[in-house]
Amino acid sequence: MTPRGADTGAVLRPLRPGGAGRGAAGRSRRIGVCARAGSPPQWRRIDRRTAATPHYRAGAMLATAKFAIGQVVRHRLYPFRGVIFDVDPEFANTEEWWQSIPEEARPRKDQPFYHLLAENAETTYTAYVSEQNLLPDESGKPVGHPRVKSMFGEFGGDHYEIRKDIAH
Repeated sequence: MTPRGADTGAVLRPLRPGGAGRGAAGRSRRIGVCARAGSPPQWRRIDRRTAATPHYRAGAMLATAKFAIGQVVRHRLYPFRGVIFDVDPEFANTEEWWQSIPEEARPRKDQPFYHLLAENAETTYTAYVSEQNLLPDESGKPVGHPRVKSMFGEFGGDHYEIRKDIAH
């Protein structure tokens, strides 16, 4: 069971190492390609049932995310902000998590979902947020989450540089 953010309505997820993840039933793997922090990443999905090697094959899905890894964003409705550390090209959480969101506020599943090192006025946490609920953060302030320094380098006003020693 995933814990729920106290005053934000955001769901907290544990950090995942790397940045690659599994799709439905572990059959797919997505790979992020991001030239630099601040540039939109592109994601490709490879179906392991038809791809014998980790190379891209015909029929692989290509989705473009609006926000980039390292970019600082804020929630459209709730008072929190954070830095993006991972992107799912579509909803990749549990059905239980999905159903816990009030129906009138439930985002579409067919859009990118972002993993954030988030903060609000009271605490820091990890959030999972749909693209439709994020906006660029224009405060120019760094994010105060304690894990930021372990994942990112210098802060550039609206984004963090990705540390070369942990980028994949």
